[in-house]
Amino acid sequence: MSYLFTSESVSEGHPDKVADQISDAVLDAMLAQDPHSRVACETMVTTGLVVVAGEVTTKATVDLQEIVRKTIERIGYTKAEYMFEAHSCGILTALHQQSPDIAQGVDEGKGLDKEQGAGDQGMMFGYATTETPEYMPMALAFSHRLVKKLAELRKKGKELTYLRPDAKSQVTIEYDDNGKPKRVHTIVVSTQHDDFGKEKEMLKKIKEDIISKVIPAVIPKKYLDDKTIYHVNPTGKFVIGGPHGDSGLTGRKIIVDTYGGKGAHGGGAFSGKDPSKVDRSAAYAARHIAKNMVAAGVADEMLVQVAYAIGVSKPVSITVNTYGTAKVKLSDAQIAQKVGSIFDMRPKAIVERLGLKNPIYSETAAYGHMGRDPFKKEVELNFVEIKENEGKREEIRKKVKKQLEFFTWEKLDHVDAVKKEFKL
Repeated sequence: MSYLFTSESVSEGHPDKVADQISDAVLDAMLAQDPHSRVACETMVTTGLVVVAGEVTTKATVDLQEIVRKTIERIGYTKAEYMFEAHSCGILTALHQQSPDIAQGVDEGKGLDKEQGAGDQGMMFGYATTETPEYMPMALAFSHRLVKKLAELRKKGKELTYLRPDAKSQVTIEYDDNGKPKRVHTIVVSTQHDDFGKEKEMLKKIKEDIISKVIPAVIPKKYLDDKTIYHVNPTGKFVIGGPHGDSGLTGRKIIVDTYGGKGAHGGGAFSGKDPSKVDRSAAYAARHIAKNMVAAGVADEMLVQVAYAIGVSKPVSITVNTYGTAKVKLSDAQIAQKVGSIFDMRPKAIVERLGLKNPIYSETAAYGHMGRDPFKKEVELNFVEIKENEGKREEIRKKVKKQLEFFTWEKLDHVDAVKKEFKL
């Protein structure tokens, strides 16, 4: 039986995403100096104000004011009329030391089994599907593409010059009787804009531009037809937006961050957390598993769940659901057993396998943590050496350049191992 499925995305200028990007920028700044930093950074943004709070254990010395202002400037909040502007907003900080009660279960050599334990209990999910080249659900993939295109056009400043940073998108996909994507049923785009004329003419211009210049650039023509429904700024004008229009908080867009409602989500947010927190690192590892398994041909669709107890290194369970799409003559439970033999899911092993102690997280904080192209780039890092000098601690900062890998959990680097294990 055919059915509809909908997912949404938001732009980097959405208030919740502004908060996510600030939290991850703080995390990256600390990891760039001290790769062993423990960070749990939460951010709140509202009219003319940013509040940064949380727990950290680090040798890094960072300029929080500079980090926050540069992040806001990069996003595009650079005009006073937005009522939230990079160089004039107030910034309050309340970061303090991480609890030693938690640290004793996470530090290697101190946990129950003397290995680095999980930073918290909980369950994390990874998902993959053959619906798109990104191995992501089509509704979410298209939603991300729409808001990314809006941001691209806004920053180029040549077309659609009225665009402001805040935007949202939503795509509904119609599936056929076999559960395969058939067509785009509905597209919703709400974009903040300048007040550049009478409301009726202004909204007409925006709708025409979105339908003619944005949507065709990112959604394949074969999925669009004369029955596709378009809602562009359906409530009317959208001049007031961003943190002035609605306060933003770190971790309020976790479904946008992952799979758009397909599969499942454990509930834990990602941004602002270092990789000792398994609700981030294990979610990445679960995606890595699901993507490599689907790419290897084990199934057309797969959900992987992993669960932990705080302070314990080995997961308490690994579960697989192939939704009846498995191409191997094994039950989902048998597939899950093989997953455990291919992928080491202890927190330390995940961090080492995916290179998660590097400052790679700001890139993840908008347009989804999953379904992104892995890449490398040279990054300037600050390493801190601590020396004793007449009883005083002297910090010596060394600047070095290092090539880092980003979105490592998206690499198809275990496909051969999976094929070998499953005899594919």
